[in-house]
Amino acid sequence: MGTSFFKVKLTISNFHIDLDYICTLFIIFKEKNMSTPFYQLAAEAPNGTKVSMSDFEGKVVLIVNTATKCGLAPQFKGLEDLHQKYKDQGLVILGFPCNQFLNQEPETDETMAQSCEINFGVTFPMLAKCDVNGPNTHPVFKFLKSKLGGFLGSKIKWNFTKFLVDANGKPFKRYSPTTKPEKMEAEIIQLLKQVK
Repeated sequence: MGTSFFKVKLTISNFHIDLDYICTLFIIFKEKNMSTPFYQLAAEAPNGTKVSMSDFEGKVVLIVNTATKCGLAPQFKGLEDLHQKYKDQGLVILGFPCNQFLNQEPETDETMAQSCEINFGVTFPMLAKCDVNGPNTHPVFKFLKSKLGGFLGSKIKWNFTKFLVDANGKPFKRYSPTTKPEKMEAEIIQLLKQVK
């Protein structure tokens, strides 16, 4: 009788251990696969194709509101240099053209990407034109501004405001329009070291 009792007790004990193990695995799986808000967002390519931020999960993403006629447009070259240097290590640069600042992005979605390539040598993805302030603010910028406020509030002050997002979809840092791309390189390298 003592032997039978021992076997039942052992079986129940093992069941509890297995149940705890299964619960732990479930929690780990759930946390690992639970998308951050950033990965639930999407944008459009100039041709209207949906571009999901979840496509860039596990990569470091640099988001920039751009304008081809802006005095800061030479930054396109610096951004392209970063793109060429780190794209194979996990850096993604996304340009979001915006015409909200003195109408400095007059190009249409159809001609804008071509203009960026011809005039500035841009090969990183350029998305469809959007608003970054006001009632029609693009959801990507609404999210980024809510997480990373700027000087005197979250409103974007000018073209070439930059947002760096880490490989887990967490907004890491906001950079002013005048911050040159090369000045962000050290922090980009820091985040790329976390990319698996």
